[in-house]
Amino acid sequence: MDWDNLRYFLELSRACKLTAAARRLGVDHTTVSRRVQALEKSMDTSLFVRAAAGYSLTEAGRTLLPQAEAMESAFSAIEQARAGQQQDRLSGQVRIGATEGYGLTMLAPQLAELTRRYPNLGIDLLAVPRMVQLSRREADIVITLERPERGPFIITRLTDYVLKLYASANYLERHPPIKHRDDLREHTFVSYIDDLLYSKELLYLDEIGKPRHIAVRSTSILAQQQATSAGAGIAILPSFSADADPRLRRVLSEQIEFTRTFWMLIPIELKDIARMKVTWNFLREMAQANQALLLGTLVGEG
Repeated sequence: MDWDNLRYFLELSRACKLTAAARRLGVDHTTVSRRVQALEKSMDTSLFVRAAAGYSLTEAGRTLLPQAEAMESAFSAIEQARAGQQQDRLSGQVRIGATEGYGLTMLAPQLAELTRRYPNLGIDLLAVPRMVQLSRREADIVITLERPERGPFIITRLTDYVLKLYASANYLERHPPIKHRDDLREHTFVSYIDDLLYSKELLYLDEIGKPRHIAVRSTSILAQQQATSAGAGIAILPSFSADADPRLRRVLSEQIEFTRTFWMLIPIELKDIARMKVTWNFLREMAQANQALLLGTLVGEG
């Protein structure tokens, strides 16, 4: 019996929905469906009852469940033991490409923990305001804003994150109050340089209407944050970065919010290399552990 198929069976039995199970496994929902069907075919029995409300176990599925969970526990114990043996000898370089904001604000401090766990592992971090290209072998693992439609890659939805409007306390004191979306048109903004945007996912201002005046434009989201903190205007910034800046205040946070997604990619031929797997799993672990920060739920209105 294929253990991988059992993993998909277990996640679907817990999530009850294909999309939720797929999200936990980091795959497409069609992969979950295909794996479960393969398991059912190998056992010559149906394991789930499919309904509009979701998936529920059949009698055969309920019988299989404790056996699959026992296998999961045994496999986990083996993996932990092997990880302990590999920890001291795991070595080599892993190059990670990421968007500038996520790379500098989130990854840079997190990677200190990864190198503590694996002292002989070396990490190159490319945190730049552009797309890092896997096809050109600029990095081994890439965190990007856009999901490629094709390519020899393993792709997972790393995390959603939230952006909100921010301005400095000084700016808000010197300008008319902002109570409604329409008030924004008369205010000064800080934003990207349109003709140098590297992703359509950065076209935030199109969603709220272009302001009359943009005082500072930059290809760098962190440069935008610094200009905004100094009072240059209002900006749309990731909450995981802006909420940590005591100079900034949220603006219309109950009315305006933007949600974007980070996708993580690795070339198929690298996925089974130990140092790549360890790094890949660590990045997923960190994203999951920091959901409140990424989704902007740690603080309230400034």
